[in-house]
Amino acid sequence: MMVLFQGGQVVSWKNERREELLFRINKTLWKPPKAIRGGIPISFPQFGSFGSLERHGFARNRVWSLDDSPSPLPAANSQSTVDLILKSTEEDLKTWPHRFEVRLRISLSAGKLTLIPRVRNIDNKPFSFTISLRNYLSVSDISEVRVEGLETLDYFDNLQQRERYTEQADAITFDSEIDRVYLSTPKKIAIIDHEKKRTYVIQKEGMPDAVVWNPWDKKAKSLPDLGDEDYKKMLCVDSAAVETPIVLKPSEEWKGRQELSTVSSSYCSGQLDPRKVLYGLA
Repeated sequence: MMVLFQGGQVVSWKNERREELLFRINKTLWKPPKAIRGGIPISFPQFGSFGSLERHGFARNRVWSLDDSPSPLPAANSQSTVDLILKSTEEDLKTWPHRFEVRLRISLSAGKLTLIPRVRNIDNKPFSFTISLRNYLSVSDISEVRVEGLETLDYFDNLQQRERYTEQADAITFDSEIDRVYLSTPKKIAIIDHEKKRTYVIQKEGMPDAVVWNPWDKKAKSLPDLGDEDYKKMLCVDSAAVETPIVLKPSEEWKGRQELSTVSSSYCSGQLDPRKVLYGLA
């Protein structure tokens, strides 16, 4: 596991075979202080353009610090844990006039990466925010990937002026650009990569929404920090709270949780039924 203070961002997570599980752009394309595209950046206090701030807020563009006195949390059964903190600055207050502390616990255990974000209001007035953990997953070929667990749900389509639709497919597959916010999603989502015979499992709490994004070829060419062909090797599935902003009164704290794991699978041959993964039967 590798974590950057820039953005408080996990940028590398490997399995027992030393295979990289997170997508990350070539570092030569990274232009600090902008967030590095890849890994797991955090969007706060605004997801996307759902507000008046810069897209995806400012937390992913700031330098975080080690949290020397993290608030008590259950003991982490992990090989390694790091606690980071981001505090509001006078510069932040010019664009978002609220004093806050964001803490992020990142824990690595066998086959599992856990992130626990917490936001505390240290101001004397309430504030609201939206937030997401953007998981850039490394895939064999985006055309060979399907997402299970979001069928029949409503979503905002960011490619259609955030019009609201209902998912009709029995799974999400990819043959063009996609940018959707799925609403009131289950706690568990499965991303099946047929070619690699690997299934990513996202389990989340406190973040009821899920974002699915891939820029496809035309959009990829317009992004200066993404190679023209990189879209084929990545898929973003976020844990998020977007539709209903989280409101904190003074001294209140919000906490979310995401567990990201992988299981070996061969969906085509029936060795793994993704529904068993989703509903805890595998």
